[in-house]
Amino acid sequence: MVVVKWKASAYRLFNEHVETARIEYGQKTAERWISEAAEIFARLQRFPESYTPEPLLKDKKRKYRSCRMMGGRFRMVYYYNPSTNIARIVDIWDTRMNPETLMKRIK
Repeated sequence: MVVVKWKASAYRLFNEHVETARIEYGQKTAERWISEAAEIFARLQRFPESYTPEPLLKDKKRKYRSCRMMGGRFRMVYYYNPSTNIARIVDIWDTRMNPETLMKRIK
């Protein structure tokens, strides 16, 4: 089974989104964030390459993939390293933002 890890900045961002959802939309929306993340984790553990490659990051050294969250408004971006058997979540993107800004966050 694949080990799924968060990059610290992505984990902070995820928690900020959960808290914002709780404040602006209520507890149920915050719980939906957590539930969707848990479903993604479970899928990554079993099938780490099942999500599509992220086209905005196709020229990067690593092969980044992303999966939709919250009805497609957000994308969880990650990469999988088969030699270490680790999938690392590196960012949570708000798809309404400028793609150039988002791409600069990925090193």
